[in-house]
Amino acid sequence: MFLKNFLRTLPGKVDLLWDRGTIHKRKLVKDFLLKRARVHVHEFPAYAPELNPDEYVWTRSKQRLANTCPNSLDELGNQVQDTLLSIAQSNKLLRSCLKESDLPCCY
Repeated sequence: MFLKNFLRTLPGKVDLLWDRGTIHKRKLVKDFLLKRARVHVHEFPAYAPELNPDEYVWTRSKQRLANTCPNSLDELGNQVQDTLLSIAQSNKLLRSCLKESDLPCCY
């Protein structure tokens, strides 16, 4: 399970920001989170993409991929993966995605 592996890498309290995807509402996920008091789930309101920082990650990805012309689906997949990895490895870019969202917090 992704969450189980993910939480192994993070010590202490974890604030989890979630959209209202159906996967997040499954019994398996709810039961898992009930046993982990250190995880605090924050759900976005329905239809509020402006609050969701991952929308800004996708926006940055699309900007970087614009005007590229991959020769195959494999090449496109590699370009998308490389773009997402470069964003994931930059704390500056990730923080900017949080700042661009309308979340009521300071990062």
